[in-house]
Amino acid sequence: MRSRLISDPLTDPAAAAGGARTVPELDALLVRCTACPRLVEWREEVARVKRAAFRDQQYWGRPVPGFGPVDARIAIIGLAPAAHGANRTGRMFTGDRSGDVLYRALYDVGLASQPEAHSIEDGLELLGTRITAPVHCAPPANKPTPAERDTCGSWLARELELMRPTLRVVVVLGAFGWQAALPVLGRAAWQVPAPRPKFGHNAHAVLEAADGGTELHVLGCYHVSH
Repeated sequence: MRSRLISDPLTDPAAAAGGARTVPELDALLVRCTACPRLVEWREEVARVKRAAFRDQQYWGRPVPGFGPVDARIAIIGLAPAAHGANRTGRMFTGDRSGDVLYRALYDVGLASQPEAHSIEDGLELLGTRITAPVHCAPPANKPTPAERDTCGSWLARELELMRPTLRVVVVLGAFGWQAALPVLGRAAWQVPAPRPKFGHNAHAVLEAADGGTELHVLGCYHVSH
């Protein structure tokens, strides 16, 4: 299916992500992705129909890239963009109640420049932290399929690999994100033990580096939507 919003669609995330040399280059490729027909159809339908409260706004309606500095020490991994949140604003956790909770918490501990996130032009900056997701398109009923998760995983694996020099901690929000993130971390630069660590609030796993570098601390947290 050819996207109505992207003139130069990209259908092979694994090949495209693997060729990205920087995080900004990766993000520029990611927003062109049309690899999952169901997600493309849904995100564009939502952007076209809109919610009544946002009917005068132009929806983003594309894959949503990660947000935050590329040399971050902390990565926060969520689930997927909300249909009328990030799918509308074009920035992770921006424009919905989950974002209200998350950015307030980050601000309170000195990791965000302000406690609220309304739009991509609101001046919000993250400090030493980058927010991303295993699935970059808004899914119907907020439930990506395993195949969609695995297809999109190439973007996350390369993003974390490119962040490898500075990345020390990954905070995973929710069980879906945990299940998606651990295999991706194994594809990036770290060794995931078998059996895999179980998700739970306050779960803590230490992954040794596959390249002999610094270990990675992986923390589990209930999703902020709960």
